[in-house]
Amino acid sequence: MTKSTPLAIACIGEAMIELSQADQPGLAHLRFAGDTLNAAIYLRRGLAGDHRVSFITALGRDGYSDQMIDMIAGEGIETDLIARHPDRLPGIYAISVDETGERSFSYWRDQSAARRLFSPDTGPEFAALDRFDVVYLSGITLAILPEEARGQLLDWITSFRAKGGRFAFDSNYRPRLWADADTARHWIGRAWGLCDIALPSVDDEMALFGDVGEAAVLARFRGYGAMGALKRGAGGPVAIGPCDLPSGSFAAAERVVDSTAAGDSFVGAFLASHLGGAPLGEAMQAGHDQAVRVIGHRGAILPRDEG
Repeated sequence: MTKSTPLAIACIGEAMIELSQADQPGLAHLRFAGDTLNAAIYLRRGLAGDHRVSFITALGRDGYSDQMIDMIAGEGIETDLIARHPDRLPGIYAISVDETGERSFSYWRDQSAARRLFSPDTGPEFAALDRFDVVYLSGITLAILPEEARGQLLDWITSFRAKGGRFAFDSNYRPRLWADADTARHWIGRAWGLCDIALPSVDDEMALFGDVGEAAVLARFRGYGAMGALKRGAGGPVAIGPCDLPSGSFAAAERVVDSTAAGDSFVGAFLASHLGGAPLGEAMQAGHDQAVRVIGHRGAILPRDEG
């Protein structure tokens, strides 16, 4: 695909209600977020207008779900493949932030509508995804799906790639979402073996696959044959694949308020740059710069006038 070819990109995963600390004790800000949704928003903001970005999830038929769809559409993201479950509601998470800006989360998501995504009673059907050129999802997407739907999704991705589609993946390993580490390794490892654009985090990969250090992670990814970037937080990304950008090119953030969505915003900006035709080093710089802006702000999504 050339730089001028408009792309249709699908981001698949869970959208949730976000509660983040307000300055006044006992109060919280209510927003909407989720790892692949965050990435979709920053991807859409960074792409030229002739490209199309869709978000695919399952929500309820409640007022919060309606508001969430309005917010997603307001970002210029297509919502026609968001399924609506008749009985279930969106999941909720709350962010707590320590004095260094590092965050921790509390979740209420076990019965969320998103856990029925691609199920026969909810949809959508996998055939509806055939219109896309690029599909992005994460390990959280895989973790919340029923096992049958999880396998069907990766089977569909196999055939999608055989027809020329590209698959982007971020493991986003969250142990509490998986039955056990062996199950997570199986499914996430299968996804890595399929992906064209790899966007892992070094800590996740070491924790799940037992790699002893960054070099071992990079060696394993060379075996997959994908290109992309290994996220290392304040250390800046490292290229997965040929890259002319010298190491140590990424300045750390001067101010960290809330590290929520640092990795997601990196993914969105990286994909926007890469899919727009930029070389790998430029895409990594775009991702890093976006993450630096995001962690200087509370919550996952920056106001549009700030990025």
